[in-house]
Amino acid sequence: MTIREELEQREHEILAPQASFSDESKGRMTDEPQCDIRPVFQRDRDRILHSKSFRRLKDKTQVFIMPDGDHYRTRMTHTLEVSQNARTIAKALKLNEDLTEAIALGHDLGHTPFGHAGERVLNRVCSEGFKHNVQSVRIVECLEKSGMGLNLTWEVRDGMLNHQTSGTPATLEGKIVRLSDKIAYCHHDMDDAIRGRILTEEDVPEQVQRVIGRTLGERLDTFIHDIITTSAGTGDVKMSPEVAEAMRCLRDFMFEKVYTNPLAKGEEHKAEQVVERLYEHYLRHIDQLPDYLKARLELGDSRERIVCDYISSMTDRFAVARYEDLYVPFVWQ
Repeated sequence: MTIREELEQREHEILAPQASFSDESKGRMTDEPQCDIRPVFQRDRDRILHSKSFRRLKDKTQVFIMPDGDHYRTRMTHTLEVSQNARTIAKALKLNEDLTEAIALGHDLGHTPFGHAGERVLNRVCSEGFKHNVQSVRIVECLEKSGMGLNLTWEVRDGMLNHQTSGTPATLEGKIVRLSDKIAYCHHDMDDAIRGRILTEEDVPEQVQRVIGRTLGERLDTFIHDIITTSAGTGDVKMSPEVAEAMRCLRDFMFEKVYTNPLAKGEEHKAEQVVERLYEHYLRHIDQLPDYLKARLELGDSRERIVCDYISSMTDRFAVARYEDLYVPFVWQ
C-alpha cells in the first residue's frame, strides 16, 4: 500500500460521512498517473500554490489601489486569510481540509489588476463579458503553464467557480470557502478602512455590534464559531439566521462607507482608464500577445477573450508599466 492509499484510507476513518473523499473524486479533465504520496486534492493545492498566477496575487489590489503602506491587504493576503478561516471550519466539521484549502487558494486567481474596478471595465468593454470566478477556472484549465493548464480535479474547479454569493458549490468544502470569502473581506476590509482612517470601530452599527461583537477579533471569532455550531451534524454549511442577518447588515454598511467611498475609491477612475486603454490597444495589436495566447485563436477563442486573458493576468504594477510604455512620452535625459 502506498502512502497515498494510506492517507485515503485515513480520510474514511476520521472524516464525516458527508465529506468529499479523495479516492471518490470525479477526476481530472485529462487522466494522469496518481502520485504515490499525495491524494488528489492535496496535489491540486500544491499545483495552485506553485503556479505563477498565485504568485501574481501579491501585487493585485484587494480594496485600496496601490496604497502607501506595508500593511494593507493584497489579493494574496486576502486569499491566505480565506484559506485559514476555511481550514479552521473544515477541520472542526471533519470535512476534507485539503480540498477546502485548494479551493480557497485558487478562488481568486482570475482577478484583474486593480481589483473589482478592473473586472468591471473588462466586463463592460468585452462583448463576451468577464467574471473573475469564471476566469479563475479558465486559468487552471487552459492558461496556466503556458497554455497547458493545471489539470485540477472537478471538485476544486467547481468550488472555485461557485465561490461567489450567487454560486451553489457541489461540495460542503466549497460551501465553506464561499462563506469564508465573505468573512475574510468583511474582516480585513474593515481593518484596512480603519487603518486608512475612513472608519472607526464606533462607526459600526449598534445592531451589528450587539450580535457579532465590538472589535475585529470578536466579529471574526463569532462568524467562525457560529458556522461550526450551526452546521455540525446537519449535512450542510451555514450561519445561524441571526448572525447571517448581522453579516448582511455589515456588508451593506461596508458598501456604503468603504466600497463606494470617494476617499477609498478616488483613484479607481484612473485605474479603469488604464485597463480600458490596454484592452483597446491589444485588441488592435494581437501580435503583441504571448504566443500561448495567440495559439488559443486556432482553438476557437475570440480575440476579445484572449485580450481579456492577458490583461486580467497583469499585476497592478505591470499594467501601469505597460500603459506608460504605450501612452506616456519618454523623457530624454
